[in-house]
Amino acid sequence: MTYFMHVKTFIAVFFLCALISLEASAQFIYRPEKARPLYSRDTVKICIMGDMMMHASQIAKAHTPDGGYDFSPYFMHIEDRIASADIAIANLEFTHAGEPYTGYPAFSAPEQFSRYLAQCGFDVFLCANNHIFDRGSKGAERTLETYRRLHDGYGVEYCGIAADEDDMSRRNPLFITAKGIRCALINITYGTNTGADSFWPDVNYMGEKEDIKAALDSASEADIAIVLPHWGTEYELNHSPEQEHMAGWLVGNGADLIVGAHPHVVQNCGTIDNVQVIYSLGNAVSNMSAKDTQLELMAVIKIARHTDGDVTILPAEFVWLWCSRPGGYCDSYTVLPVEEFISRKDEWKGMWDYDKMMTTYRRVKAITGIEN
Repeated sequence: MTYFMHVKTFIAVFFLCALISLEASAQFIYRPEKARPLYSRDTVKICIMGDMMMHASQIAKAHTPDGGYDFSPYFMHIEDRIASADIAIANLEFTHAGEPYTGYPAFSAPEQFSRYLAQCGFDVFLCANNHIFDRGSKGAERTLETYRRLHDGYGVEYCGIAADEDDMSRRNPLFITAKGIRCALINITYGTNTGADSFWPDVNYMGEKEDIKAALDSASEADIAIVLPHWGTEYELNHSPEQEHMAGWLVGNGADLIVGAHPHVVQNCGTIDNVQVIYSLGNAVSNMSAKDTQLELMAVIKIARHTDGDVTILPAEFVWLWCSRPGGYCDSYTVLPVEEFISRKDEWKGMWDYDKMMTTYRRVKAITGIEN
């Protein structure tokens, strides 16, 4: 064999060994796992208000000479807080069953009221409450027709009741996304004053636990599951054992936050397994004047998203509100942020209303233990 053939053989063998070595070592090269995407740090603000009532005196006061209805004084002092929320939620405790418009005990409010709420910036109407069938199933269906029109005009959603099976599948739970954070809303009621007279529309009842559990299971697809129950003993500032028992069951089945309504007064708050439970926000606006019924809460819930994608519900913040009736602060119904108006007594038309606000504010804060 010539010298050159020896050299060629050596070179070929060298490269062959190098390739085999490289292929073998490639099996041991470190390959990091696929990196998790980084999320922008952000916060979603949810504003929740209690019972929106429409008593006969409110209807009469809002009636205008041209036959319309003007509700603009109601939230003029807090409209900016409502509009600035990423998601604003209101409990609508009345129907839009048409004329004659009536208050308690069978509510049928002018459609202009819900339109006004949509114009203020509310995004979700809660419909599972004891008055939703005040005018029967036809009244409830007409109410949903009103809300569907408002959805077309303002993007407002509703939950707690559904027109048919498909509607129920879309709204129980109702998924709402803001700033990339997906929230699931489940609205339920302890019962209705008048039963439905047809199968649809159907409301979400608290006693139908299999349906609630199914909704909570579906809500696991969201970042946060919020349950909004209509429950509790009217005019009691402390929640009942039944409310606490139900809250425990909801938490055990996946609720991440519970915010209630119905008692017409503010109730104390609590936690169950680190889940915040706000038992009652009280009235939002009404003609009620009984003890404690004019003081209310706006709950401000902030949900923080971290860069790893995890979300955290921050401790609830509260805005104390006072529903002033005609002759109190002004000639109409209007909702005032209490702490902002404490030093403005000279603006009141009726000093008795200011004094009642301050007495109620101090007493309810002391009994419920709610400070902020």
